[in-house]
Amino acid sequence: MKNTIFDFISLHKGEESKEIVLRDVKDNISFKNANLWILVCAILIASIGLNVNSTAVIIGAMLISPLMGPIVGAGFAMATYDFELFKRALKNLFIATLVSLLVAFLYFLISPFKETQSEILARTSPNIYDVLIAFFGGIVGVISLTRVDKGNPIPGVAIATALMPPLCTAGYGLAVGNYSYFLGAFYLYTINCFFICIATFFITKFLKYAPVIHVDKKRDVKIHRIISALVIIMVLPSSYLAYDLYKEKQFILMAENFITKEFTGKRQIVIFKKIDYHKTPKIIELAILDKVYSEEEIQKYNQQMSFFDLENTKLVFRQGSQDNDKEFLDEMNGKMKLLNDKNKEIEKLKNTIKSQQIDTEPLAKELAILFPEINQFSLGRHYSSESSDNKVLYFIYQVSQNVPHDAVKCTSWLKTKFESEDIRVIRE
Repeated sequence: MKNTIFDFISLHKGEESKEIVLRDVKDNISFKNANLWILVCAILIASIGLNVNSTAVIIGAMLISPLMGPIVGAGFAMATYDFELFKRALKNLFIATLVSLLVAFLYFLISPFKETQSEILARTSPNIYDVLIAFFGGIVGVISLTRVDKGNPIPGVAIATALMPPLCTAGYGLAVGNYSYFLGAFYLYTINCFFICIATFFITKFLKYAPVIHVDKKRDVKIHRIISALVIIMVLPSSYLAYDLYKEKQFILMAENFITKEFTGKRQIVIFKKIDYHKTPKIIELAILDKVYSEEEIQKYNQQMSFFDLENTKLVFRQGSQDNDKEFLDEMNGKMKLLNDKNKEIEKLKNTIKSQQIDTEPLAKELAILFPEINQFSLGRHYSSESSDNKVLYFIYQVSQNVPHDAVKCTSWLKTKFESEDIRVIRE
């Protein structure tokens, strides 16, 4: 039974020859010739996708991106103590990163459309989920690479680990001069690289890839020590980073709970919200529509925050005309523009509905004089494939029994009155 369970979960079943895997890993590290062209095209596609806010285009760019190659190569190199492979992987990762940033920067510099889309904003602030996705995505990617049958996971790993969009967002940040976007996006890219590399290191060790043996024993010991130190340097800060991102996510959830309970849950409209975990004390900034708080009220809210586990946190209200913060003003201007656009759409819809409404009271009076035999009718516009503009006026009516009625005359009168040939007259 024990052997059966072990066989069921074993990673050695269906494993490709280690020599072939290492050859493939080394082949995918280099960024020259075709690989370089593919990288540049992938960056341009991802940049266009971010520019037009198209998730489908961004996913396409991630699928063709070759950025995973040197990261996986670095993980294999550390696990096998192959210092030459490690240096080569880092060199190519540096080249790929530099080329990607440069191409994205030039694209967004030239592009006339520099609006910050939601797809760009999504790549400017990493959280604990990005760490988990990168780590488990890296595990799946390495397991797939070591199989005889590579299977379906590789495209999914390319999408999940998302190396390309953060780099493009960093290029966008440089092009528009927003260095907080650049730093946030590049931070996310670095996190992805670190945790994919760490996942590769662990799986390679688990699958027992043989370490590279050097002829010079002293050099061999030195390389082992250098690589071991690099692993420690990478794993320990990354673990702290993951913990810090976890604590940040916890704080944001508690802050959101506080805002919901004290403001949005009490029918107050929050038009600006900024949560800063990294300041001391931590900051929650809010602006409430049509509301100005007194100093006493602000103090009361700050005291209530301890009930939401928000110790060492300050609540700041943006109110009045004294605020000159560019980020705040930009966000307010964006929200006002969005609100104005929504109001225009609603007004247009109202006008459309109004134009389709028909006042039947005057019509009923005229019908009573001209066609007294009509005792009941309904009138309305409906969509029809028969009409050029697809909107047809339908007049459905009933007449009193045994009373003469001129249907042709009634139809002609309705067409003249409404100045349209697209009228369907139906007698029930």
